[in-house]
Amino acid sequence: MPLAPRILTLPGWLGSGPRHWQSRWEVLYGDQRVEQEDWEWPRRGDWMARLEEVLLADPRPTVLVAHSLGCQLVASWAAHSRHTQRVRGALLVAPPDPERTDTPPQLYSWRPVVRQPLPFPATAVISSDDPFCSPERAIDMVVQWSGTLVNLGPRGHLNADSGLGDWPEGRALLEALCAAG
Repeated sequence: MPLAPRILTLPGWLGSGPRHWQSRWEVLYGDQRVEQEDWEWPRRGDWMARLEEVLLADPRPTVLVAHSLGCQLVASWAAHSRHTQRVRGALLVAPPDPERTDTPPQLYSWRPVVRQPLPFPATAVISSDDPFCSPERAIDMVVQWSGTLVNLGPRGHLNADSGLGDWPEGRALLEALCAAG
């Protein structure tokens, strides 16, 4: 019988607070957060190295659950790692656009956005009024990543301020991704 996948949560810039659905899932389901050394000045290479380190520390297959800049982390890491076969799939929620002209300097190392197909199944969830990415740019990234798109309509950045709570609909998307992988 195959091992159940381990779920790794990948928060975005500044992390995910206690009301965020990622933090709630960690408490409810035992998902494991990939803690980064610097949440305020996230350097792409450092975040990629940390994801690789956590991924290789456990032999179980893994599903990645990324929010915001965590989505860019998944794309960047997958483009460079030789260990992508350890990932069964990824749930990518609210990918931001770090190439926007109003991007804070702390996020400049995330330019350019990696746009190559992911080597594992991915479901991307976007909002039509995300303040950090237009729906057109989000759709473009998801298509280039070869992901399946779910548009929740006007829900903001799909974070604690979006009123998602425990976000059972998102968990159902994750479970479907795990079952398909």
